[in-house]
Amino acid sequence: QVQLVESGGGLVQAGGSLRLSCAASGSIFSISAMGWYRQAPGKQRELVATITRGGSTNYADSVKGRSTISRDNAKNTVYLQMNSLKPEDTAVYYCNAVVFTTPISNLEVWGQGTLVTVSS
Repeated sequence: QVQLVESGGGLVQAGGSLRLSCAASGSIFSISAMGWYRQAPGKQRELVATITRGGSTNYADSVKGRSTISRDNAKNTVYLQMNSLKPEDTAVYYCNAVVFTTPISNLEVWGQGTLVTVSS
């Protein structure tokens, strides 16, 4: 059993910053890729950023230059630092991870989400 728990969401004014955290727990051998996705009301879920175990990152064009994804492998935690927030960043943010429960078995796991609201 593996769980992801997000934290750090909340209400922030446009132009402000927020740091999201996601901690994985449970039966974990190792964690491969981790990432953040978001879903705004009436819109499809979209990728925000991903990071491999080795630290390679990928960002959506909409957040590139304003956001930084990082991870602490020792803590099984991924972070998303968001700066210069815009109202269009308002969404429920979900943490995602590819978790190896054994050296050869993996599972894609999702957190329950944390709401980020950016006011104008």
